[in-house]
Amino acid sequence: MALTLIAVVLSLVLGHIAPGLAAIRRYGWFTAWLKWLGRWLGGQSAWRGRFGLVIGVGLPVLAVAGLQWLLGDRHYGLPMFVFALSVLVLSWGPRDLDLDVDAVVEARDPAARRAAAAALFPDGGEPTLEGPALVEAVFHCALWRWFGVLFWFLLLGPAGAIGYRLASLAAQGRAQSLLPPVQGEAAKDFLALLNWPVAHLMTLALALAADFDGVLAAWRDWHAQGGWRLDIGFLGAAARASVVCELREEDAYAVDGPAQAPALLELRDAMSLVWRVLLLWLALLALFVVAGFGT
Repeated sequence: MALTLIAVVLSLVLGHIAPGLAAIRRYGWFTAWLKWLGRWLGGQSAWRGRFGLVIGVGLPVLAVAGLQWLLGDRHYGLPMFVFALSVLVLSWGPRDLDLDVDAVVEARDPAARRAAAAALFPDGGEPTLEGPALVEAVFHCALWRWFGVLFWFLLLGPAGAIGYRLASLAAQGRAQSLLPPVQGEAAKDFLALLNWPVAHLMTLALALAADFDGVLAAWRDWHAQGGWRLDIGFLGAAARASVVCELREEDAYAVDGPAQAPALLELRDAMSLVWRVLLLWLALLALFVVAGFGT
């Protein structure tokens, strides 16, 4: 568990001091793998159905899991640590969330700001500069880029981290376009299943890091509307409620100094809350290490 915490912290530090590492997160190998499978198995029903996702995503994850098992605790766990750190760095991101948020805030004109905001809407949605939509986008990107990878890494090790990343890639973008339609829908359902516990833990941490009553009320109201059971819309509702509370407390709309659009203030506070949630997760992990769990 201690080595897991060190690997997580190192991956965060490396992402900031060595931004060039983002170049290894292109995942061209995964799209090439899906193309090859499509050519080799394209005419077979096993590939065209939902089971084909087990082949496309499951085999690379199985290879990582096998290597993870072989390394085990050999040589005091150092080879396993290096392997886990490498997989975590590969699975993180792929883009740096706080840099993407800074690009939106610091853009010189509305056109440049809208172009920068497109990075916060990776699922192909139309980028918008409205405050509530930007707040939701930041938290959904944080889930997809950081917390989903982190949760499944903590639970299943390197296989969990790479499994989440490949599942998320298969559910959107270029990789999804290479899959049969049935597989694309299966990937979306599988990703929703993987995201559901992570979104709830993020919401709980947000309640502890921000306004507990506001987050609880937003979570309860969202579920009272009878949303889809695996829908994580409650995370966006809780994030919006937290940002409103933060801005009300600091009276951000009335501060002296350079004027900022309300939407940018909401975006700034959303990123600040994401950092708080991440620090709370790491603090909890550190408590587990101190308490001796997972040793």
